[in-house]
Parts: sequence; C-alpha cells; structure tokens
Amino acid sequence: MALATKYDPTQVEDKWYKHWMEQGFFKATPNPDKKPYTIVIPPPNVTGVLHMGHMLNNTIQDILIRKARMQGFEACWVPGTDHASIATEAKVVAMLREKGIKKSEIGRDEFMKYAWEWKEKYGGIILEQLKKLGASCDWDRTAFTMDPDYYKAVIRVFVDLHKKGYIYRGLRMINWDCEAKTALSNEEVIYKEDGEKSLLYSVKYAIKGPPDEFVVIATQRPETIMGDTAIAVNPTDERYRHLIGKHALVPFINREIPIIADDYVDKEFGTGCLKVTPAHDPNDYEIGQRHNLQVIDTIDLDGTLNEKCEVPAYVGRDRFVVRKMVVKDLDAAGILVGSEEFVTRIGRSERTNTVVEPKLSLQWFIKMKDISTRAYKAVMDDEVKLHPNKFKNTYAYWMENVRDWCISRQLWWGHRIPAYYYGEGENDFVVAETMEEALEMARKASGNAAMKAEELKQDSDVLDTWASSWLWPTETFGGFADESFDKATGKIDLSKTKDLGYFYPTDTLVTAPEILFFWVARMIIAGYEYTDQRPFKDVYLTGIVRDKQRRKMSKSLGNSPDPLDLIRDFGADGVRTGMLFSSPAGNDLLFDEKLVEQGRNFSNKIWNAYRLVSGWEIDDSLSGKDNEMAIRWFESRFNQALVELEDHFEKFRMSDALMTVYKLIWDDYCSWYLEMIKPAYQAPIDRATYDATIRLFEDLMKVLHPFMPFLTEELWHAMKERGDKDCIIVAEWPEKKSFDAELLEQASWAFEAVGQCRNTRNAKGLSPKEALDLLINTEKKGLYESFMPIMQKLGNLSSVSFTSDKVDNATQFVIKGDEFYIPMSEKIDVEAERKKMEEELAYTKGFLASVMKKLSNERFVAGAPEQVVAMEKQKMADAEGKIKSLEEALKGL
Repeated sequence: MALATKYDPTQVEDKWYKHWMEQGFFKATPNPDKKPYTIVIPPPNVTGVLHMGHMLNNTIQDILIRKARMQGFEACWVPGTDHASIATEAKVVAMLREKGIKKSEIGRDEFMKYAWEWKEKYGGIILEQLKKLGASCDWDRTAFTMDPDYYKAVIRVFVDLHKKGYIYRGLRMINWDCEAKTALSNEEVIYKEDGEKSLLYSVKYAIKGPPDEFVVIATQRPETIMGDTAIAVNPTDERYRHLIGKHALVPFINREIPIIADDYVDKEFGTGCLKVTPAHDPNDYEIGQRHNLQVIDTIDLDGTLNEKCEVPAYVGRDRFVVRKMVVKDLDAAGILVGSEEFVTRIGRSERTNTVVEPKLSLQWFIKMKDISTRAYKAVMDDEVKLHPNKFKNTYAYWMENVRDWCISRQLWWGHRIPAYYYGEGENDFVVAETMEEALEMARKASGNAAMKAEELKQDSDVLDTWASSWLWPTETFGGFADESFDKATGKIDLSKTKDLGYFYPTDTLVTAPEILFFWVARMIIAGYEYTDQRPFKDVYLTGIVRDKQRRKMSKSLGNSPDPLDLIRDFGADGVRTGMLFSSPAGNDLLFDEKLVEQGRNFSNKIWNAYRLVSGWEIDDSLSGKDNEMAIRWFESRFNQALVELEDHFEKFRMSDALMTVYKLIWDDYCSWYLEMIKPAYQAPIDRATYDATIRLFEDLMKVLHPFMPFLTEELWHAMKERGDKDCIIVAEWPEKKSFDAELLEQASWAFEAVGQCRNTRNAKGLSPKEALDLLINTEKKGLYESFMPIMQKLGNLSSVSFTSDKVDNATQFVIKGDEFYIPMSEKIDVEAERKKMEEELAYTKGFLASVMKKLSNERFVAGAPEQVVAMEKQKMADAEGKIKSLEEALKGL
C-alpha cells in the first residue's frame, strides 16, 4: 500500500474509529476463558463539553484499556454521564428564562419535562467528543445517573441506609448557595489557595448602664450585626473580665444582648471581642448552643435581608449591598472606629462561585463516621492503592475528620428523596421505595387504616449528586436490581448478577485529586457497604492541566484551548502524546502547544520511517549476514525496553511509559537501527533483513498503539493486506523475552564512539563524505569488535583498529577511560587540543561535584527510588573514570 508523502490524521481517524465500532472491538461480555479488566469512566456532567482535564484523564484511561485488550483481557470501559443537579438545573432555568418562563410558575412536573428535553438535546455532546479523542469505551453500556434502573438503585440505597440508621433528618447549620438556592455539603465549598482580601471593621457596641461605656468589636460581616444575640470574650482576658454578665446594645436596634465568656474567643484576633450571630456562622452557632442563645435568622434563602433585621431600609436588599449600607450608617452614627484589610478564607460554592451563607436548616444527613471505617482502612492498608502514594495522607486527614454528609438539595432535577409525610409532627414521615409501600407504612405508623395516597406528601428535595455517583462501579453493572439486591441483609449478591459478578471489582480508576473525597472515598464506602469488596484496585490521580504561568486552565481566564481545535490541527494521536509528554501522576501538567506539536512531529517521524522502509527494493539473491548484528541488537533493545515499559505501567508512570516507547522508536529504531541496515542509495536490500525490519516495526506499532491508536492502525494495514478483524487494536501484545545485556553494553560504547566521531567531524568542518580512521587504546577490545563494521558504516570510518601507543597529530577523545584517536592529515594544534581537553576536564569535575553533593544528601538517598540512586552512582563512576583519562591524556600532550 503506497503511503502519502505526509501523514494526514483527517483522512485516518474517522475511518478507523468507525471500523472499530462496526467490528465490535469495544464491546465486552463476561467470558469464562478470559480475565476481566474494567474501568468505569468518571462520569462528566451531562452539561459538559470536552476540556483539557477530560483530555488528559480519558487519554490515560484509553491507554490502559487498549493495552489490556491487546494483552488478552476482556477489557471493559464503561462510559456515562452524571445528571449534575445544580449545574443542569441552572442551565434549564436559564433556557426557560430566555423563553419568558419562570420555574416557579410552571410547577415541578412541567419543569422536569423541559429538563429531560434539554438533556436529550445537549446531554450527549461530551461523549461524542470523546470519540474524536479515540476513546474505546463500550458504548452499549453508556450509563446515566438518572436512567430508570439507576434512579431505582439510588432510592433503594437511601431507604436501606435509613433503615440501617445511617440516614437521618435534622436541624443543623449547613452551607447555603444563595444563587442556586440549595444546601451544599462541606466538600462542595471551595476556598482559594492564597485566601481572599477582605475588610475587618471595628464597631463600637454600647454597654447598658453607665453612659459612654462601650466595647469595640471586629467583624468581617457587618450586615449580620442585626442578628447578634451575644458578645463573647475569653474568660482569661483581663481587659474584659469586668464586663462578663453585663449587657450590650446592638447598633441601630438597641436590642440588649448578654456579654458571655467562652474559651473559643481568640484574644489575639481583632479586638478580642466576638459578636455572636448563631444564625449566620457555624462557630457562633456552637457558642449559641453552649450558652442557650436566641437564633435570629436575618438573611433569606436568596441572600436578601428580611424583616427580622428590624431595619426597614435593609429589608429585601442583597446582603453585600446591605454591607455597604451598614458601614455607611455606622460611620454616620459615629460608631465605626475604622477598617483594615486582611486575607481570609472565604467559602464559595463549587458550582456557582457565590459566597456561601451559613444557615440553620432542616436537612437530610448521612452519619459518616461508622460507615467510613472500612473504606479508611482499605486505603491505609493498600487494599485500594492510590497513585501517587502521597495522596494517602490527604485521604487519611479527610477520613479521620469526616463529618456528617448533608445529602438533601433544594432542587427539582435529581433523585427525589423517598420520604413521605402524613402529619405535622417532626417524625410524621415514612421512607419507602414506592408510594404504595409508603402508604402501607404510613397507615401502620399513624393508625389510620383508611389513609389515602393523596394524604401523603413526598419530600420536595432531591439528593446531592454525589449520593448517586458513589454507586457508579456497582450500578453500572446492575448491582441493585431485584434479583441481586437482598433487602433483608442490605447486600448485593454478586453471584446473582452476571455482569457485576464478572467485571466487579473494577481494576483502575483514573480521576482528579480534587474529588478524592467527593467521589473516590464515597465509592469505596459504598463498595464495602454493599459488596464487602473494594470497588477498584488502583486509583490513578492525574494532575491539573495548567498554562505556562501555572494558572489552572479555564474558560473564564481564556487560557484554555478548545480540545477539538487541537485535534483538528494536530491529530488525536499528536494531542494524546502531547498531553502525556509531561504528565507524571499527581503532578500538574504545564500545557504548552509545543508539546502537541512534538506529538504531531512524532507521528510524521514514524510515518516517514515506514515510507523509507517500504520504498526499498528487495533482492532475494542477497545475503543478510552483514545486518545480523544490527537485528540482534535491536531485538535485545526492544525486549529491554519492554521490561522498562511494563514496569512503568505497573507503577502508573504513564509519562515515563510513553517516553520509553518514544525513545525506542525515535532514537533506537530510526536513528540507529535503520541507519545500520539501510542499503546504499538506490541499492536493494536482502529479504531476511527487510522481513526482520517489518517484523520489528510491527512490534513497535503494538507497544505504541495504546498511545497513538489511529496512526498505528493505519500503518498496521499498510504493512500487509489484512482482514477486517485483523486489526492492531486486538493484536497480541508482545511477550516479554530475555535480552542480551552484554550486547547492549557493547552497542552503547560503539554508539558513543560514533557520536564522538560525528562531533569531531563537525568541530573540524570536515565533510560527512570524507572517510576517517579511528584508533582505540583500550583493554576492552571485546566491547568493540562485534560492532566494528557498524561503527565504520555509521561513522563513515575507513578503518577501526586498536593501538597501545599514543598517536601523534590526531584528534583525541575519551569514553569511560578508553582513548580514541582520529589521525589528521594536517598538523594538530596542540594548544587548542589542550585547551579543549582542559575545558572538558573542568566541566566534568563540576558535574562530579554536583552528583556527589546529591549523593551526600541523606534525605535524597533515603527517599529517592532505588533505580534513581543507582543511576546517580553510575554517573559518579563514569565522571571519575573520564577525569582520570583526561588527566592522563593531558600529561601526554
């Protein structure tokens, strides 16, 4: 098959993806003759479109699944999307607003119709975009967290956990999103890494009694002053001890509030006096509980002040507008002492970025401490392994300090809480999977056997999105179906579900560190709670994609390229490799379009290498004896690289794995092997060498395929006529074989000598066509003898011979103690040679000093991987040998 002069991804990618789909290569079914390898996709929001983080995450998943497929596993990659309650509802509300429709006017059922219409129209965009990347998911298994069966599973779990006593309803301080008008869990509140600038206002509070006596309070939130119900001071603070038990007056409204003593107050912060507003601060709420303080909620759900603030001018205005008004009014009243700027942590909603308002609210919670125990131990004992391991500390901190999870959201789009109210009492409700079951339970609980379904009122809230996605590894395989879930025990019987019993536990989860607790920990919790098994074996945590200024890529900053534009311009394979060129696990990727260019250039390098080989004429009468050493060498080098590659995969060093393949192809195959066996211009090549070269190229394409699936499939079919099913995507992964370490060492010495000969030629301005002689003074002749014909060819050397004497009028270089001479027809400038060698000696001594400094660092030696320390020791030995040889050579000048 004749190849175009340049690789054009646009002519290849859609063609092969369609072919893979038609042949069913992505499909996975339980197979008793194969071991499963399973990945479940972190379900992107149904509102989402492909961004750079998705590109990185899904490229890694595809690499793992393609490799497993080639290794003979029944490889199953489950795709799907998350219904994303807050984000999707916001999209639908905005869409309705454009049509002049208010959510509040159409009711829940009508709103849900619009929401489903929106989902059907836009919800699959990101999955279609993943296909452009080459994602080899089993699309027949595409799941959605609001699919009927999945919905049933979520409700079933709520009922089960309520029955077990893990779920309860209570009045507690929660985080409130005033824009989305819903509660948030603690984990959905985000803080900027370096904090945010704010103002601390100092305000006078008059003391009841003697005139002109007051205390100064420092507050960041003057708009909450009207909700104050106490002033607290530290009981050990001598400045205020005389005030404890007295009363102060709230500014503007002159409500009397007690001055109390509480150890929570920090004497060093602000003025040492704390205004206590139990309705609007979680710490103040705790103080209020201890001192039985009144709770006055002055801020409504939409972030505006209500009548309880007692100042008519503030009622109905936004909290931040009121803040400015209050400051102005305090100043006018002569009780604003001043303000100062400071940096603090301000909680913002993860979804809307609005400042979170702490509120006392009746919500549904999951008791997390007991249900988390096994999940905590699983990661600490490496039953579930985090890669990189450093994230165990983060996981441990979260799990050791876990708080009850607020799971109710004041939305309509989502899984409606299956609680049914039959009376006005605090506990007049039942929890059931269906209305029919609820009615039966309510009749018993109320004693009213004639109760009708219309008398029951279902809770209007829906569940937190994460309270559905934590079931993802189990429910995507139907774990909570009637036939597999035992309601009596609250457990899944894996033997009664064909798919789950085969594909679960899954193998690898690839996700981002920021959802380690949001999602990963909760999936582990649910996995043990319902299957008594881990949900996955390994968790690979990717870094964040950042720009060259280390800023996180985002649409708002305008620093994120469109992934589809990158694929169009550089090809999917180029983008995939470009993303991985600097993406070690858990470390951030500093994205530069040059990396993607490098990926495209790699595609072209491979394309041109095959074009070169395929263009050779074959002469069956020729012997391939002269190329046997080259073939032996590359076979050994390939097998050595395969061992390295498998080690990188095993340790989830994906960037290192790619670089191993990259160097094997670019350096070893293209730069060395092809040059070794390349026939003279317009001369033919022997059949044995050609066949070996194609065979080796096939193996290279196999190990490259997970990284660059489209290019490798195109070249796989270019090499020979193959059937529709005979594709590289299902080709057998190369088997690890032994390699000749001695032969590889000989080659490395020979290649270094060739490189030095080329450098000498360049430094002296000699023509590449001018043949040179090379003499070697060494006690290790055996290291070079096997490769002498190759050295001659690659270095354009007329001869390679050995000597035990110093060679006059020659350019000299040293490799690991061996002296090399290239005789020159013109007299050598001894002083110039001396200067050059002295410079090289000084550089080598400096290099040795830096290596020895590193090796003398006990923390480095103790903490670095064994192979890294061994490499540094080898560098030290090589540098010491080179210094000795250079010093000897300088004596002879």
